[in-house]
Amino acid sequence: MGANRSRDSAMAIKKRSRVPGVMITQFVEQLPPTKSTPDFARKPMTTTVQEGKKAFFKAMVSGEPPPAVTWGRTKGEMNDPEKYSTRYDERSREHVLEILRVKRDEADSYKCFATNEYGQAVCAVTLNVIEGFNKKTQNAQGSKEPATQNFRAMLKKTTVVTRKKQLPVQKEGEIDPKLLELLLSAPKKDYERICLEFGFTDFRWLLKKLKQMKKEREDEQSKVVEKLENVKQIEMKSTGRAEFSFDMKLRDPNSAVNLYKDGTMIQYDDDKNSKHSLQKTGTNYLFSIKDPQQEDAGFYQVDVEETNVLTTDFQVPDVGFEAKLKDTKVTLNEDAIFQCVLSTPLNKITWSKEDASLEPGGKYEITISEDKLTHTLRIKDCQLADKGTYYAIAGITSSSASLAVQADSSGCKSTNASDKTKQVSEEQLKFPEERTENDYSDKSDKVAQGNIDDGKGRDGGDGDDGNGEGIDDGTGKGNDGDKGDEDNSATDDGSDKNKKKSRAALLGDDSMLDRRAQFVQGLSDMNAKVGERAELSCKLNNETSEGRWYKNGKLLTEEDGVKIIKDGACHILVIECCKEDDTAVYRFEAEGRKSEATLNVQDPPRIDPDALGKFTNPVIVRVGENAEWKLPFTGGAPMNIQWYKNDDELLPAINVKIDKSDNESQLRLTKCQRKDTGEVKIKIKNEFGVIEAVSKLIVLDKPTPPQGPVEIVESAVTSVEFKWKPPKDNGGCPITNYIIERQQVGRNKWSNLGEIPGSPGYKDTDVDPGRRYCYRIRAKNAEGISEYLQTADIPAGVLSYPGPPTTPKVVSAFRDCINLSWCPPRDTGGTKILGYNLEKNKIGTNYWSLVNQKGPITDTKFAVKDVFEGAAYRFRVSAINLSGAGEPSIPCEAVIARDPKKPPGKVTDLKLTSSSYTTFSLSWTKPKEVKGIEDEAQGYYVEIRPIESLEWTRCNATPISLTSYTVLGLKAMAAYWVRVIATNYGGDGEPQGFDNYLIAMPPPVRPRFKDRNMKTLMVVKSGNTVRLNINFEASPMPDISWVKDGIPLLKHVTITNSDRGSQLLIPTSERSDSGIYTITVKNIVGQESFSVEIRVTDDPKPPGPIELDQNIPGTVTLCWTPSPDEKRDDRLHYMVSKRDSFKRTWRTVADNLFNNKFTVVNIMPGREYYFRVFAKNDMGLSPPSDSPIFALKKEKGKFKVDMPQIKALDFESPPSFIIPLKRRTAPKGYECEMSCAVKGNPAPRVTWYHNNISLNTNTNYHITNVCGVCSLLILRVAPQDDGEYKVITENKLGSAESTMTLSVRGSVCGLVPIALIGAWTERSQSRLKTALYEVFI
Repeated sequence: MGANRSRDSAMAIKKRSRVPGVMITQFVEQLPPTKSTPDFARKPMTTTVQEGKKAFFKAMVSGEPPPAVTWGRTKGEMNDPEKYSTRYDERSREHVLEILRVKRDEADSYKCFATNEYGQAVCAVTLNVIEGFNKKTQNAQGSKEPATQNFRAMLKKTTVVTRKKQLPVQKEGEIDPKLLELLLSAPKKDYERICLEFGFTDFRWLLKKLKQMKKEREDEQSKVVEKLENVKQIEMKSTGRAEFSFDMKLRDPNSAVNLYKDGTMIQYDDDKNSKHSLQKTGTNYLFSIKDPQQEDAGFYQVDVEETNVLTTDFQVPDVGFEAKLKDTKVTLNEDAIFQCVLSTPLNKITWSKEDASLEPGGKYEITISEDKLTHTLRIKDCQLADKGTYYAIAGITSSSASLAVQADSSGCKSTNASDKTKQVSEEQLKFPEERTENDYSDKSDKVAQGNIDDGKGRDGGDGDDGNGEGIDDGTGKGNDGDKGDEDNSATDDGSDKNKKKSRAALLGDDSMLDRRAQFVQGLSDMNAKVGERAELSCKLNNETSEGRWYKNGKLLTEEDGVKIIKDGACHILVIECCKEDDTAVYRFEAEGRKSEATLNVQDPPRIDPDALGKFTNPVIVRVGENAEWKLPFTGGAPMNIQWYKNDDELLPAINVKIDKSDNESQLRLTKCQRKDTGEVKIKIKNEFGVIEAVSKLIVLDKPTPPQGPVEIVESAVTSVEFKWKPPKDNGGCPITNYIIERQQVGRNKWSNLGEIPGSPGYKDTDVDPGRRYCYRIRAKNAEGISEYLQTADIPAGVLSYPGPPTTPKVVSAFRDCINLSWCPPRDTGGTKILGYNLEKNKIGTNYWSLVNQKGPITDTKFAVKDVFEGAAYRFRVSAINLSGAGEPSIPCEAVIARDPKKPPGKVTDLKLTSSSYTTFSLSWTKPKEVKGIEDEAQGYYVEIRPIESLEWTRCNATPISLTSYTVLGLKAMAAYWVRVIATNYGGDGEPQGFDNYLIAMPPPVRPRFKDRNMKTLMVVKSGNTVRLNINFEASPMPDISWVKDGIPLLKHVTITNSDRGSQLLIPTSERSDSGIYTITVKNIVGQESFSVEIRVTDDPKPPGPIELDQNIPGTVTLCWTPSPDEKRDDRLHYMVSKRDSFKRTWRTVADNLFNNKFTVVNIMPGREYYFRVFAKNDMGLSPPSDSPIFALKKEKGKFKVDMPQIKALDFESPPSFIIPLKRRTAPKGYECEMSCAVKGNPAPRVTWYHNNISLNTNTNYHITNVCGVCSLLILRVAPQDDGEYKVITENKLGSAESTMTLSVRGSVCGLVPIALIGAWTERSQSRLKTALYEVFI
């Protein structure tokens, strides 16, 4: 590390990586060949894990030599090998950092270092830790407080907040990334408004970049979202909530939907009373913020998993209502006006009725005053449906008022009054009054009495102390303050009388309106630079009013160095040369009206033109010399100064010296090398602006060697001519001469041929025929001589023939002349081409004859006139140089000597015979020949054009003679225009296409499943793989969906779809995977579904201990503890076996028991009985659970018998059939039972097969095995039950099988009563049991 630090201090060259977020530091000035600094091919990604889990960071690095990778963290050490594990995976070439059992205090910023001897690459990554689920559960269970207290306690817990990847910081001169994010989610009609908020007045040049970003964003969204529409940006509602919404259909309903504010995740729920809530209705998502405050303002983003779907900016300006909305009453078909005045200028506020936003246009007209303070809503042609409450929402504050609409019952007078009201309102809107501090004092909040419609005051203002009459414009302005005292006294004497007079004045005398000066255009804030001209202007509504200008409250005159101009109604203040002390608040007053604006005088960096001109002159030095630049400047401090060379920032180092001061900066580059040549730039920046100056550094050096390869122009008997390319770098000076040396191959001596001028070519005339020569070429400029370029061996006087020219092209053909052209050969043989030989061959002969009998053809075109009309010819050409004629070219296609033809007409009957996802098959009819107008077609071209493209693509390069063609390589489900063009020697005819575009897809086919005998039940052992293949046929490509028991599949279930089938794969199955899986295949033609029951189970565990109880003589009741698998397997049942001391074989006495109790009958006294209980499921039997020995004593006298000694007998025997299966014929729809009897010891295992498919687990068949009598019952015989049935019995001594054929009749002539069939079945089964019993006895 010490060596690294010393190298960093000596040489620290910062480089940019192709991977964002990676910083590369180069330790050496120049990298050796084939060596490179470290870099990240794939950097580690930010990870969020639960507390107690493992965390992984993976990185892939590159560099030569391979770099060593180390890890570090910001807030601690990583010395504990049991906690932090690092390894290198050779297979994936990944460096892995593994953090075991992550704790919350390990949430930190981690760094990955890749280092070799030439440099180091560093990148940072964040680990976020969230509280684990188990910990939350334990806290909830361990608490003894009520549930509500637990919940509140959980809300107070501090958790590690996960953060979203931050937007990049805005760079100087670049677009704010927040602006682009907002435009991606905003509708086009809001583009202009959003751009204005960010200071962009012309956003049209952004559209191209925005379109590209929008396509990339839609591609990302398509991975997690099927549909996203109706996106609405955040806005305040009349309910006091801020809301934004969108319609979204997720591909995976279990995908996480996260809400971020300024990059920090926000927790939300579905409770409307919560601060942040989400209401989901169908596919509509509505996010809302309850009671927004200033701290709720921010940049909100909604992500699905890690993909952004919406971005919106919630702004909460500090604004209030100086004049609120007032209730309004109008008559039918009149216009209603609502007007409010804000305390702070805003470009836009939200108007709404009830809970619906109002947009300008049509019914509603929304206007904003010049100073952005007065906002007006006009409701045109009011109807009864327009009555209600209207809201003006600015930031998080709102004002509301009601609109009453009444029918016109007052006749003409009411009409005149309404006209007068409109006139007053229009006059106010035409000349909005300029608001000042005095206009909205506490006195102006008093309500003046009197109204046009109902006699109630609506926001009348006062001048100085007197009350003024309201004029229903929401401005709060009264009449002139000088008249206030009189109006006040009049009001005191008799307010009712004054009210009537004021209404009469408003309706009958326009002189009652305020005639004081009003601002048509107020002052606006502006910025000016030091030394520049600044101009403040405003406009009144009349030309006679005079006014005064104030600076920070002090009266201004022209003696103060300003110019005051009055041009009619316009008043202008001009400052010719701004200074820093001119920054102030300027106010203009006229007749009690005021307008203010702030002038900010900025002092950006400035450079003297003479110094700039001197700086821009190139600095020319020789290699090893020093280069220096010095530039003085002026401007407001502090200054940020940066030097660049070829757009890379220069930092202080051994050979880079940078001096900075308040008004000058100097750069000195020591020991310059040729590679230092380039552009040198200085960037000077302060808070008011940026300025740049560019110079150029030229380092003079000797040139680099001339460039090869050397091209041999001529190799003759007496001379050799060759040429080369000039040096790649001329050293900063023009090449003056080339120095040529020559060596004869086989000798060691090099002879100097002298210097030639700067042309890169040489002709050596002093050569001996048959010898070979090698040349050295050096370039020379004013600084020195370059290294040499050595040629390969060049032979002199050796025959070298030219290569073949290109195939002759037929330019035109006539009955007596054929015009040809060709191109020279690439290989000239080392000498100049002297001419060409042209040969012709008449079709049907093998003879090639020379066309140019009079000598070589010197041009690359020729007219062949020695032809016969109607004959077909082929032509070839060969090149001639000093050595002779070379190989001939490839012959051209046969051409007939005849006059040009007319192009053919259109093909007819163009049809699409078949199509697939990648092909179109076409057919057509040959066009008819019209003599003198359209000649016969000799071939056809097929052209296609994608529907989104304007260019046609020719499918066949050469014409086809058949009237059918198959277009290949199409994109599935893409739309194409297709046309066919007939052609002949006269040219191409007019194209013939289809009226509509064609879609690359097979003919529509309703989805259907191919396999007729698809399994409806699959039993799988727990832990094994479940693989279910469903083949179908559908066109166009269908949408395939899987559900389990009606809900979407979990993530561990993998679905692989193709155009012909779908595969469901569960790598490691669990019991919870059991259920009914349904696949739905749907396209535009229809849909089809198929369900499969997958049962995941395991070998059953044996039941518990068995208890015996005798309640009734001759019987014994068995009770046992249930198997542990009984609760997990609803198909688990029990089987009971019995053996007594008289017989040595076990016999099944009960099967399919779904309880834990069974009574065994026919218990005989004097015998000992043994019982076994098995648990049984779809996988088979469990190990038995044995009962204690049960015995009943026989109460008889003692009887002693001397039994002879019996030898032990072996009762074991292989399986065999006592009664085999017999051929059966059953009618369709009736039940059918097949029986056979088997024997063997130990008891054999019996398996039934139908057409070699096992039936033991098929629930459609009822299979029993009682005392060796094996039966298979089919409740309703169907045609698919027809076929061969086989029974195989097996034990450890062998196996046996019996087969029979079941024939299913379609119908029966006579019907046999079912009761008789059942009786016969019982009788036959009884006989079989009796026979078997006798055999065993």
